[in-house]
Amino acid sequence: MGLLLLAHLAAACLAPLLVRWWGRSAYYALALVPAAGFVWLGTQLSTVLAGGTVDERTTWIPALDLDVTLRLDSLALAVAALVTGVGALVFVYCARYFEPGDEGLGRFAGVLMAFAGSMLGLVVADDMLLLYVFWELTTVFSFLLIGGSGAKVAGRRAAQQALIVTTAGGLAMLVGLVMIGQASGSYLLSEVVANPGTGPAVTVGVLLVLAGAVTKSAMVPFHFWLPAAMEAPTPTSAYLHAAAMVKAGIYLVARLAPGFADTPGWKPVVIGLGLATMLLGGYRALRQYDLKLLLAFGTVSQLGFLMVLVGTGSREAAAAGIAMLLAHGLFKSTLFLTVGVVDHTCGTRDLREINGLGRRLPVLAVIAGLAGASMAGLPPLLGFVGKEAAFTAFLDGGLESRVWALLTLLGLLLGSVLTVAYTARFLWGAFGTGGSLRHCDADRPSPEHLHRPGPAFLAAPAVLALLGLLAGPFSGLLEPLVAPYADTLPLVAEEAEKLALWHGWQPALLLSLVTLGGGLALFAARDPVARLQRRLAVDPSADEGYWHTMRGLDVVAQVATRTTQRGSLPTYLGVILVVLVALPGSVLVFRAPWPDEVRLWDTPVQALIGVVVLGAAALAVRIRQRLSAVLVVGVTGYGVGVLFALQGAPDLALTQFLVETLTLVTFVLVLRKLPKDISDRHQAKERTARGLIAVAVGLLMGGVGIVALGARTATPVSVDYPEQAYDFGGGENIVNVTLVDIRAWDTMLEVSLLVVVATGVASLVFLRERTGSVARATGEAVTSAAARRAPRDRWLAASATLAPQRRSVILEVITRVLFHTIVVLSVYLLFSGHNVPGGGFAGGLVAGLALVLRYLAGGRYELGEAAPVDPGKLLGGGLLLAGATGIAGLVLGADALQTTILQATVPVLGDVKLVTSLFFDVGVYLIVIGLVLDVLRSLGAQIDADDEEDEDDPLSEDGDGAGSGAVGAGVGGTR
Repeated sequence: MGLLLLAHLAAACLAPLLVRWWGRSAYYALALVPAAGFVWLGTQLSTVLAGGTVDERTTWIPALDLDVTLRLDSLALAVAALVTGVGALVFVYCARYFEPGDEGLGRFAGVLMAFAGSMLGLVVADDMLLLYVFWELTTVFSFLLIGGSGAKVAGRRAAQQALIVTTAGGLAMLVGLVMIGQASGSYLLSEVVANPGTGPAVTVGVLLVLAGAVTKSAMVPFHFWLPAAMEAPTPTSAYLHAAAMVKAGIYLVARLAPGFADTPGWKPVVIGLGLATMLLGGYRALRQYDLKLLLAFGTVSQLGFLMVLVGTGSREAAAAGIAMLLAHGLFKSTLFLTVGVVDHTCGTRDLREINGLGRRLPVLAVIAGLAGASMAGLPPLLGFVGKEAAFTAFLDGGLESRVWALLTLLGLLLGSVLTVAYTARFLWGAFGTGGSLRHCDADRPSPEHLHRPGPAFLAAPAVLALLGLLAGPFSGLLEPLVAPYADTLPLVAEEAEKLALWHGWQPALLLSLVTLGGGLALFAARDPVARLQRRLAVDPSADEGYWHTMRGLDVVAQVATRTTQRGSLPTYLGVILVVLVALPGSVLVFRAPWPDEVRLWDTPVQALIGVVVLGAAALAVRIRQRLSAVLVVGVTGYGVGVLFALQGAPDLALTQFLVETLTLVTFVLVLRKLPKDISDRHQAKERTARGLIAVAVGLLMGGVGIVALGARTATPVSVDYPEQAYDFGGGENIVNVTLVDIRAWDTMLEVSLLVVVATGVASLVFLRERTGSVARATGEAVTSAAARRAPRDRWLAASATLAPQRRSVILEVITRVLFHTIVVLSVYLLFSGHNVPGGGFAGGLVAGLALVLRYLAGGRYELGEAAPVDPGKLLGGGLLLAGATGIAGLVLGADALQTTILQATVPVLGDVKLVTSLFFDVGVYLIVIGLVLDVLRSLGAQIDADDEEDEDDPLSEDGDGAGSGAVGAGVGGTR
């Protein structure tokens, strides 16, 4: 089974290429894939008929105990045979349905093949989560098939409608499957059905699963998407909407019925919606003039019939349901394919414009007549056998309540009368002489439209019609296939009736005659019936209700967006924090297991630091100047770093100090473009509200910390880190070894995020391509008089580009003395971090702060001199180096990103020990430097350049046209 699914996947990928090579004839080759599946199912028939199953299990994610579990039993084999057999014939039909050179043939072939594989996977999946994956794949591929190339507005609307309706049901179904799996203790369908759980959770879960089934199989009130989907090409309708996709909901109900048919709410939903769908679909079919729409509403009606049979939960009804499911797949696929031939022949599907086509195309008329007879339930077709079995089931039992069984039977009778009537309407309209406009008239053929279809075009519908004819007299051969599944359900009648064409003179035969007579009488009175339908027509339809609902949702979304998305960051943050306090906070207060004893601090120094941090936080609420507020907030960060140091975490303390310092620099760069003072709009009551929210969030996080630490019962994995860090990671610094080896994948994702953030920041600022030098990036050169001063007057390379009032000699001297020392320190932290506090992240931050110092002292030109490299290259190169380390681990026989220890004796140096994670750390080092450099160029140097352009522009508001040359962002340069 797994190989079959892979074959469908491979064929779907190759289909566009094959169509490009061979044209529409490639469909013949593609038909071999589902045909091979049908043949393989035939080889498993003996095992299944003997009551056995074919099981396959392939390990997927061992750590999560997730396997790809496939299972083939009698029910799965019956539906899979329909999916593969009809699928192969539909591909053969496509080879003549489409014209040579039609646009999108390759795409259509690939998507149709992918859908066929997804439907087969859905049927044979035994794991409920795997079933859901295939379920949603069929939804996505049906969306692509219905929408086609997207050129037609109606096709796009229909595809969107089908996607939204079935996806909404699928999401409800997913929740239901999870609830059932959790309650039952297993996610295998075979185990869940054999030992269903009980309780409210199971009841709710089953009803949610039914929601997915009724939307997929177009039950009322979700039936409207199926007729709208007739915008799809005819092969799509013949396969998806007759033999495959719409059967998914029927299959799921049949699969769950043995275990959950007695669940509260099951039978009212399944039987009630099934009968309503059968009657409404049949009634609407009588009003249609488009042959394809007529069949679409007929499909809706028949799906309701099938839903009642497979969902009733009795042995006799289930057997009839499987027989009708096979019959429906055969006759409805045949009829849809027939409509495709009629459309090709006449150029129209309107039964009012077709006249006497049966005389011109007698073979096609016979094919359609056989399929129509099966749909109407006439002997000796399989449809007759299934309908007789259904009538007998509810006459003899079907339901434990005799009254409800008879009422259900009455509904099925009325629905069958409508079925006969719309079948006669279809056959008479397509092949009779009732057409009045005579767009396609057999007596007056038009060369433009009427042309005789070839044998290859008629082959697929002919085979399906013949199978429906032969399956009736030989329906007894289906009994061994149907019985293993049907026997899993309780028998309500006194004796189970086997499938057969003739059971003698019995009440069910009389009911069949009644439905035949009633349907023909209804068709004969079609004109009065049409007038009555027009008189009783109700304007609002389910389709209109859907579009009104969608428009209502759009309006609600617009109102909600206008109300909540006001552009106020404090408001957004306040709402998020209030929700955080309200929901998790209430759980924390009322449900959390609080520890009996709480230790507030280990030393009085910690308490003192805590007071300082709280005081700084409170002061930040009161300060009115932005820069002062940022500095005070920074005190809180430094205080946390001191607490880390006091707790014996020097690595964390070092990183916290460095990050806090760099954050302060970034804040200052941003604040240059904002007013000095906080706006008067921030009134006292607003500051009070924000202070209260801050206090509440602080208390919440403190409480979470207390509860989390007090709730720990198991030994943490970190207790083994000291030993593992040295034995496996080759280092004594537990933090660094954890980052570059034990949790290297986490670090890899984090540095990737840093690259994305840096790119995002730069893209918001740079309007031109970034290069290594700011001067070159802006097309400028250092040509001012200050730049040409003697070298002895300059402590920094580009300090002369600063205006005299913006220079600070003291800062320049300090920068000249300390810059290289800081860079060396960063390299030391990089190489020593595996054994002592440091590492690539800390080293990169130190090197970044060195660049910050150069920028503050000498301006943007000095930054270009200090780092004449493109930040993007540093970011990309660092990420590439870090990723390549993972490949190196594989080459050296380890896992990806696992440290490998290399030891050797080198002359002069002696014993040398090298760990490959050092190169990973070097990649992190480069990424951090690139991030800092990108921030400095984006928020600092580039903004400086833009300001200078505004100052030099004689038309700018502030510029005087003199070109002052004040280009630095040095001390005193904040405006």
